Amino acid sequence: MRSLSDHPVTFKGSSLASWVLKLLGWHVDFEGFPTRQGVAVFYPHTSNWDFPIGMLAKWALGVPVHFWGKDSLFKFPLVGAWLRYLGGIPIDRSSSKGVVGQMVHVFEQHKQNDQFLWLGLAPEGTRQHTPGWRSGFYQLALGAQVPLALVKLDWGRRRFGVVDFYDLTGHVEQDYAHLAQVYAGVTGFHAHLMGPIIPWRPVQVDQPFPPETTTIS
Repeated sequence: MRSLSDHPVTFKGSSLASWVLKLLGWHVDFEGFPTRQGVAVFYPHTSNWDFPIGMLAKWALGVPVHFWGKDSLFKFPLVGAWLRYLGGIPIDRSSSKGVVGQMVHVFEQHKQNDQFLWLGLAPEGTRQHTPGWRSGFYQLALGAQVPLALVKLDWGRRRFGVVDFYDLTGHVEQDYAHLAQVYAGVTGFHAHLMGPIIPWRPVQVDQPFPPETTTIS
């Protein structure tokens, strides 16, 4: 079992972005990553305002976290270049491997080459209220055997923080109980739109594909 208590993977961020966040009343908490690969879970995601705050936090911390997006979006030169600049990774939804399978393969490649890859996901998959969390983040972290970084986007306290690192056990109830405990008390921009931290699989959805993988990328 690897230790997640040490955070040797650190970065140098932007003092300007940090200044802007402080001006807006936000505080950022982050000591570094325990590994060079992993999945960052951002919760809650209830507003378009989450994105600019997340991007400012990304620049303030200097963290090159990525997100996945439909490969068709990357085919437009200007849009594709902008998405890649932000950290986007194109994913083919029609692939026989599925979205999660493709990303597991990408993680395996990065592990073999000792390359940095942290993927940011919003498990709700939408700004609207959902009955729970989509399973993509869980399947991916478990399949790739990488830790989760639990990131709070707390509008109530105006704190953006990487508050916990966790290796999934594969015992769904146990894992979700831990996640719910860590996120207890957090408040979204629209608190009434926050989805409960329980497993949920939408009807007639092949793979979870949140277009707004939040904030950091």
